[in-house]
Amino acid sequence: MQNITAVLLVSLALLTGCAEAPKKTEIKEPQKAPEAVNGQWAFHRMYVSARAWSPDALGVKMSSVPLEDVKGEPGTSGAWQVTFASPSKQRTKSFTFSAIDAPGNLREGIFGGAEEGMNARMRPFPMAALKIDSTAAYKTAAEKSVDYLKKNPKSRVFFLLEMKENSNSLAWRVVFGESIGTSSHSVFVDATSGQYLETRH
Repeated sequence: MQNITAVLLVSLALLTGCAEAPKKTEIKEPQKAPEAVNGQWAFHRMYVSARAWSPDALGVKMSSVPLEDVKGEPGTSGAWQVTFASPSKQRTKSFTFSAIDAPGNLREGIFGGAEEGMNARMRPFPMAALKIDSTAAYKTAAEKSVDYLKKNPKSRVFFLLEMKENSNSLAWRVVFGESIGTSSHSVFVDATSGQYLETRH
């Protein structure tokens, strides 16, 4: 009887050892959709990369790059491009931020382009001048464009940030349309004070 019991115990131990431990099922969280970001957020992150390139880097121009696959709130964009200038190097360098890989040589994250020469007409600005975000600039522009938006509710929006010609104001140009060249309506908003400056048709 003892022998039979011992054999049974050994067999049970072997069966238990051979049995596979239950596998843990990993629950994967759904991947977040890429999000459009505001201009100030993108500028600050590219500015860090620009300072690594040249400690005296100053902004020259920033523009939004709309992406069909990245949706966001008014005043945001799926990608942005900034041109920085280095007075000490007398060179410029453009950086892009994109939420995704996209046509036009856009890669997800922040990337710098090739250096180029400075242009005498360039008017660099310090980061501290950019106090008003693209979302706030859009809100001001929309308030000044009520009639236009009623007639063109699905108009695309393009943003350009640079020193305004014939003035010392850093300004957001909120362009309603595909591009500056084809737009029939754009609004300038002071990027330091948030003040409405003018509307161009």
